[in-house]
Amino acid sequence: MNLEADRVAELANRPLKELTRRDVALALLTVPSEDALASLPGLRRGMLAAGNPLSAAFWSATEAILDKIADGDATVGDVRTWLEATGTEPNGIIGLHVWDEQSERSQLAAEMHTRLVTHLEEQLAVGGIDPDLLATADPVACGAYIELQERWMTSALPDGRVPMDVLLEEKDEEFLAEWDAADAEALDALQALLAGVGDRPLPDESLRLASTRLREVIAQPGWPGQLLIECGGVRPKDLPADDAELWLRLAAGVASPEGSDDWGAPGTGPHETDSAIAALCAIDHFDWLAVITALAAGGPGTAAAATDLAAYVRDYDPDDGERDDEDEDEDEVPDGADFALDEAGADEDDEFDEVGMEDLFLPVTALWQVLGAIDDRERLTPLGWWGLPEAMRLVWAPST
Repeated sequence: MNLEADRVAELANRPLKELTRRDVALALLTVPSEDALASLPGLRRGMLAAGNPLSAAFWSATEAILDKIADGDATVGDVRTWLEATGTEPNGIIGLHVWDEQSERSQLAAEMHTRLVTHLEEQLAVGGIDPDLLATADPVACGAYIELQERWMTSALPDGRVPMDVLLEEKDEEFLAEWDAADAEALDALQALLAGVGDRPLPDESLRLASTRLREVIAQPGWPGQLLIECGGVRPKDLPADDAELWLRLAAGVASPEGSDDWGAPGTGPHETDSAIAALCAIDHFDWLAVITALAAGGPGTAAAATDLAAYVRDYDPDDGERDDEDEDEDEVPDGADFALDEAGADEDDEFDEVGMEDLFLPVTALWQVLGAIDDRERLTPLGWWGLPEAMRLVWAPST
């Protein structure tokens, strides 16, 4: 099926004389690449007859990318670069903002994207953009094109909104909503797990001894006290008086570092502390749920070295044979479920990085030993059996 010039005008909702390179490029992507290639001669004639011939550089670049698509050699990046070289397609990444695919954009993002396209069209009309230079990847032209978009994104609109600010704020809100949903899903799974495990008695004497040791460790400068208080978001001179509260607060901080008020200030800690916190923050819901499931089900004495924890993540099946039922109605799976269980390598098509996962858990096991959750042989203690699941309840509990 050949794509006629009139059809391009219909898709773009503009007369032929006003069609942009972007309009033509987007229309060509609506048909198979072979049909798009076959349509090029007719499109060129139609555009020429309308007094809007575009340029030889555009048609040459268009034929080249369509050939590449037809041969199966084109990447998403190749197509993206070709579109951006039309001079009115925004870059996929501008500053800290990443545009979603059109079908996935929010109402706000769609509005801002359309406004930016309009701005680029205005700049193109007055000669502020040279798409032929963009098509040849001229570095000066490409740099100026990005700067033009960044200026618009960081400038106030007539209504006072700054596009970059409102788009990033919306993304933050979306992320927090997804994270809350992931917390809720993980907490539900944990509650179901613990109901099946049964009673896990609190070892009072072990808790008392561990808390006494923790207070002594925290009172001393350097590792591990500094890392514990930064993760737990507590101050050495303002620790909870209750032993259980202190222990759970610090254990929860290992899974979800909060940071103290002066966290990150110059001179507050060695590079090793920053690296450890970065590793802890990289462990997500899926990983923690896998580990806590294995430890809670295994009970005291369960192996808990970093290599063991990585293996628990590798082997974890979050649905335990129930996924088939859920797959029958995927539309009802909350976004948070995908976020919680798919991001950490649960996709069977991804190769699991067991060594990388083990590295992430090294600071965990070091801190768990200080907490008394695992012993010198890196096996779960009765205190850890009681406390680690309870700490995860705190991590995943709804924020108040």
